[in-house]
Amino acid sequence: MEDRIQGNLEETEYEELGDDQKVSIGKWFLLNAPPGQVLQVAKDVRELLTDSQLYDRAASEAFPEYNVRSMISLEMPDGSGKVLLTKFGELDRSHFLVPRTASVAVVDHVKQMCTEVRPADDEELPSAYVEGFRFCVDVALLKYVDEAFQGGECSVYCTKGKDLEKSGGEFEVTVVISNSSYSPKNFRGGCWQSVWGVLINEELHSASLQGTISDGKDAGTVIVNSIEHLESVFLSNLEEQFANLSDRTFKELRRKLPVTRTLFAWDKALQLSLTREITREFSGNRR
Repeated sequence: MEDRIQGNLEETEYEELGDDQKVSIGKWFLLNAPPGQVLQVAKDVRELLTDSQLYDRAASEAFPEYNVRSMISLEMPDGSGKVLLTKFGELDRSHFLVPRTASVAVVDHVKQMCTEVRPADDEELPSAYVEGFRFCVDVALLKYVDEAFQGGECSVYCTKGKDLEKSGGEFEVTVVISNSSYSPKNFRGGCWQSVWGVLINEELHSASLQGTISDGKDAGTVIVNSIEHLESVFLSNLEEQFANLSDRTFKELRRKLPVTRTLFAWDKALQLSLTREITREFSGNRR
């Protein structure tokens, strides 16, 4: 009886996982890789799966999702700049619009490389009227990101009403900012991602983020100033929380009074300890 139970336990413990389960596990590890470390995680996943075909399946499913979700940027081979991988510029699985250069980048997700660049087609770009606004927002955004985010990338997409030819209607631009920092020797890594949707109506001379505008140039300045203000407030609050972490937060985690609701006399702790030892010794000698 005992031998039969032991045999069943061993059989259950070493039950082989199916290929789909292995791919699913490998994909989970890749999707949950810390910022800047997905390639290192990929090496470990390859060794864990011990099968190149299973790894290729997991990587082909995980990397496109990871890259877009993490908003990574890749250098374009023609030297014209970088392409930011976002859902707002994603034309299909491997083609991404680069509004700043009116081009389309072809991406190898697993290698995290931009392999080719082509001019964007007319239907992939906004109208000249909308592009005038988008361009002005992009110019102001570049200046802000260059000053506030060391090594950060940004892009401005037209996400609604891109075919509008003249004033009298609404269109939307989406502002994307992405930055990451990875320093393994200092045991730190992190990323910043922000997305801002801006609805513009030139006929009403207004933008949804802030204030009143009169032309496209003013729109770019007002929109980016609003973004800069909101992000600065967020960062200031974050810095304040970290500054108060040791002085206030940790102290609030400690119990101020024991369950007896009376303060413990720490200055008399040694005296009480010695008293107990003497009493114990005295009691032992009497017996």
